[in-house]
Amino acid sequence: MNFTNNTYLAEQLKIGNTKAYDYLMHTFYQKLCAYAYTLSHNHDTAEDIVQNVFVNIWVKKKKINPLFPIKNFLYKLVYNEFINQYRKNKPVEYLEKKYFEAVDTSVDNTTKNIEKLIKIVNKEIESLPPKCKQIFLLSKKEGLTHTEIAEYLDVSTKTIEGHITRAFKILKDKLDTEGKAIFFLLFNLDVFSEIKKL
Repeated sequence: MNFTNNTYLAEQLKIGNTKAYDYLMHTFYQKLCAYAYTLSHNHDTAEDIVQNVFVNIWVKKKKINPLFPIKNFLYKLVYNEFINQYRKNKPVEYLEKKYFEAVDTSVDNTTKNIEKLIKIVNKEIESLPPKCKQIFLLSKKEGLTHTEIAEYLDVSTKTIEGHITRAFKILKDKLDTEGKAIFFLLFNLDVFSEIKKL
């Protein structure tokens, strides 16, 4: 059984082959959990998302399209499940919709997938000036307030604000629309208040 063949795997899933399903779980479960975590920033939520996706795949297996790449299909399902959960907890505003639409486009684009976009975003963040990068990550990744960062680094809050604004300006110039969409998802949805800076 050559489950590495996309068409064969999809066909076996459609007819309910449990070995094909086990192969899918073994091959993609951890990768999808890692991806779901970049969206949710919560390990439990990420696992819930992926588990829901695999349950739905089995329940709706007859609808699987053998011509569509399984990997892209899985990432798209994880993204959709994340959006569904997010919408249950918070209304999606206009600017957020525009960025979700951009991510939709990137997920559908088989030549420029999510993993590649995440690497591009992380590369640009790593390329920020050292102090700028440190302050940006303390704020957007670690979730520290400007005051907390200022106290930690023994500088003024104005300095912190300046470095964060500079980081956004640099990233604005470096990232395209899809890159910006992934950027906002990577650094949690509360940064949508910063959209206007991009």
